[in-house]
Amino acid sequence: MRLLTNTNIPFIGMRKIAYAISIIVILASLIGLFVRGLNWSIDFTSGVAAKVDLKAADASVAPVKIDDLRDVLKVNGYPEAEIQHVGQVEESTFMIKIKSRQSDGDVSADTKTQIIDLINDNFPEHVAGRDLNRDVIAEIYEVGPKVGGELRTNALLAIGISLVLMIIYIWFRFELIFGLMAIVALAHDVLVMIGVFALTGKEITIQIIAAMLTIVGYSINDTIVIFDRVREDLKIRRKDPLDIIINDAINKTLSRTIITSGTTFITTLSLYLFGGQVLNDFAMAMCIGVIAGTYSTIFIATSLIVDFTKATHKEKQTAQHLTRRK
Repeated sequence: MRLLTNTNIPFIGMRKIAYAISIIVILASLIGLFVRGLNWSIDFTSGVAAKVDLKAADASVAPVKIDDLRDVLKVNGYPEAEIQHVGQVEESTFMIKIKSRQSDGDVSADTKTQIIDLINDNFPEHVAGRDLNRDVIAEIYEVGPKVGGELRTNALLAIGISLVLMIIYIWFRFELIFGLMAIVALAHDVLVMIGVFALTGKEITIQIIAAMLTIVGYSINDTIVIFDRVREDLKIRRKDPLDIIINDAINKTLSRTIITSGTTFITTLSLYLFGGQVLNDFAMAMCIGVIAGTYSTIFIATSLIVDFTKATHKEKQTAQHLTRRK
């Protein structure tokens, strides 16, 4: 299926405009990071997590809505509390996560007691006839700063390792310069996503890290499709300039890019609009990542290859090495 045929859009010719846009976006992201920093979730810092079962013993009592629980915590001084359904949506089991407010990262000894008291005082009909510490509070535990710090380090390490391994893969499959420029484009995508979360103050959770890694894989796949087309065209058009071949390769794969990126974006946008608050941030990260990934694949990775080979006078050498790759 092809949406577009015989397009001849000068993507490479527009690269300076694309560079300017990317520089502005990256600068905004860096300002957000330095000025506001990242709002790491309890998974990466410290705090209290509680699994609460609010299914009343009396079947005639209406189930607790997640918004009701959120309002209670907000009114009582915990507006930043993370609340998620556990199990089926119609069930009344929730996971509550509250970050530590202490400067040293230690969890307040009173927070656990306060959560229990809030549940007992605000939902008496759902607690009546049940053991508060066994049936209602299914589990409650602390996440210490050391464990959170290790998780944060491991998350960043996972992203870094994935980028390095991709450089090695593309190096062997294509050329080292292709791998390096593809990774620059991926770093661009990740920085844009991180910058948006820094500027908006939204939390970086494990799900957001998963979204970033997903986008890294998604974006590199799109880039490799274009690289494959470049290599195939070079075999039959050895005398043509590299920038013309790359621009033609982008146009030839444009229909495929629009279909894959478009369908993914529609899906993630639907999750953002209709998936509820639990999926909202994850879906937003995916939407931003799809847009940034598609943009960087078309305008950044390929354009950087053109400019680097021209600056180092290695256009012919790169073309020769690339066509010898199997």
